[in-house]
Amino acid sequence: MIIGVVVILVIIVISLIVYNISIHKKIQKFKNMNQKITNLYVVQDFLNAIGETSTVDEKIKKINNILIEKYEIKYSTIVVFDGAEYQIKASNVDKKHWTTLKELQNVDMFKESIEKATPKYVTVNNESERLPYQQMEFGRAKSAIFFPLYIDNVYIGYWIIESGTPHDFDNVDTTVLEVIKDNIVSVLKTIVHQKTLESIVRKDLFTGLYSEEYLYGEGKKIIDQYTISTICMFKIINIQQINNNYTRELGNKVITKISDIVKENISADYVFVRYMGPKFVIAFSGVDTNSVGSFLNDLKDKIENTNIKLSEEEITKFGLENKFSNGNVTLQAVRPILNFAITSYYKGTGLEEVLKKLEEYLDSAIENESDITNI
Repeated sequence: MIIGVVVILVIIVISLIVYNISIHKKIQKFKNMNQKITNLYVVQDFLNAIGETSTVDEKIKKINNILIEKYEIKYSTIVVFDGAEYQIKASNVDKKHWTTLKELQNVDMFKESIEKATPKYVTVNNESERLPYQQMEFGRAKSAIFFPLYIDNVYIGYWIIESGTPHDFDNVDTTVLEVIKDNIVSVLKTIVHQKTLESIVRKDLFTGLYSEEYLYGEGKKIIDQYTISTICMFKIINIQQINNNYTRELGNKVITKISDIVKENISADYVFVRYMGPKFVIAFSGVDTNSVGSFLNDLKDKIENTNIKLSEEEITKFGLENKFSNGNVTLQAVRPILNFAITSYYKGTGLEEVLKKLEEYLDSAIENESDITNI
């Protein structure tokens, strides 16, 4: 009898143990699944941040804020080496600590981490201690994990997370943090091209207009405030004839005069750039193609009916007295001839492809075509 009861109790205990193990596995599986779902949401947030019409630095800051919010990280700092110096691109740490945070590559424990491309975890044992890399701060951070960042095996900086609690990261899932780090790298890699464009934007010497690259950075930020816009590209089709038959100085004046007329007649909400050589681009933000036809017709007529010539002062300034006096070049005014192409641009699509299509059309048009074509 007693033996039977013992056997039953043993069976019950074993069953409970098996049941508890099963429940634990299910809970762990649920946690892992929940973590994966969280990671997917974070990745989606990252992609949304990349797609936003903001500068590279603004995107990195938003990504850092996403990390802080989604993973409840106390302090998060992203530091990038720009080829000359280390710069803090995003941090929620008080700026008075930034000098220390952007010099962590010089700390011995982190030098090894960078060399081996592995994370480094540091912590203190009690509240009275401070982390080795801290200089004058005691109460802010008591534990930290340092992640070196690499793009295609090239070291580009680091990401460091910190907590005000000792040993706060002892049981953290490092695989999740590695995924986050990889996502940071992916984001930095994705937007590096945009950063390059932002850094090479320049103004045209003659017109004072921004160059083509402006369209892909700040220009796109303006254009993408609207769902649909009209992109117009026009070309001065007789500029080479003006340069050859008269002078290049007169050709330059034609270009500046045209840009001045356009600037005087378009809204400040629109983007106007010198695209390349004799080609210009106007982005009519938030305007469909049907609404720009009449305006462009008037603008085209106004420009093509403008007589442009060098003044006596300009002839002297450029040292062209002999050239104009020998009969080869007269003071006769020239009139520019323009060919226009327009098309629709939709927010979120490739602006560079739209511009390429317009350029290909203008460059392949018959020699004397002077029209406004919707393609």
